[in-house]
Amino acid sequence: MHDSNQDFFVIESAIEQQDDELLASLDRDEEDEETFDFDEEEEVVRWEPIHKPVRKPKQSKKTSFESNADVQRWLKDQGLTIEAKPRFNPSFLASQRDAPWILSSLTPLYDQDLITDIIHIVKSGKEATVFCCRAHPSTGMEYLAVKVYRPRMFRSLKNDTDYRHNRAQRDEQGRVVYGSSKMRGVARKTVRGRAVRVLSWIEYEFDTLNLLYNHGAHVPKPVAQIGNAVLMGYVGEVGTAAPLLRDVRLQPEEAQPLFDKVMRDIELYLTMHRVHGDLSEYNILYWQGDVTIIDLAQAVDTQYDEVYPLFARDVERVCRYFSRYGVECDAHVIANDMWTKHFGGN
Repeated sequence: MHDSNQDFFVIESAIEQQDDELLASLDRDEEDEETFDFDEEEEVVRWEPIHKPVRKPKQSKKTSFESNADVQRWLKDQGLTIEAKPRFNPSFLASQRDAPWILSSLTPLYDQDLITDIIHIVKSGKEATVFCCRAHPSTGMEYLAVKVYRPRMFRSLKNDTDYRHNRAQRDEQGRVVYGSSKMRGVARKTVRGRAVRVLSWIEYEFDTLNLLYNHGAHVPKPVAQIGNAVLMGYVGEVGTAAPLLRDVRLQPEEAQPLFDKVMRDIELYLTMHRVHGDLSEYNILYWQGDVTIIDLAQAVDTQYDEVYPLFARDVERVCRYFSRYGVECDAHVIANDMWTKHFGGN
């Protein structure tokens, strides 16, 4: 039985024996970003594994059968050896300034036979970095993308309040609580509270990805979530990740079919009681004539209040982009009709 207590993060005022220069480097690019008004000193989050895929049985800390002296002596006599799995040490990390953090985040994926190597960076942002990894053969995939959240992700997440108020969250004891205007019981701006907020944010992204993918939405295939890492299908080729929709020039004949596909996904989300919440050409991938919607961390639940404005904004942004290619669309009418169809008047 899975012990939910192990799903929490261990928060400490500083990472023991960590180089001060490394700690400073994690936030070097965040100095100009909007921050939350936390009163306490900045802490660094150390993550413990949060296992979403089927977990392999934990190895006993007792002496293994193979390490028994008599067994080892017999193996030596037979000219046999038992090879331990090599330590995860990708050469790619040699030039990365935050290599220890990345290694600690991705080693559990390696230990669980999900990835075998890190190949290159796909995208690096304020709150997370996405890597292209070589998949373990057991996954049935050649490459995977892994999104690794940074320790202080909430310093750069914008409009966090809008999203938190419209989804299930956890309280400071790790119990699931449900949104309300006052958010009673939800983890607040304490050290432990911030850790729980990060846990809720990452868990919710993976759960939403699973939900939408399993119902046919054009999103990356979810593979696993362990700690601060979300593992999913990779879109693109090695060395050439799929570009964002904003970075490509569509052919005239592509625009209408792709617009229709995105709108179908938006409506599919509604049937699953989800709204992306931050949809635009900045988080829609384009690859070989198809689209994939990413960045579902901000997704909100339609069962809570004040979700329609986020939904209408998603529709408006998509309409604005495709109208440049001559697609005729009225964002207000589309959003109102779609919402009314599923939930009645807004």
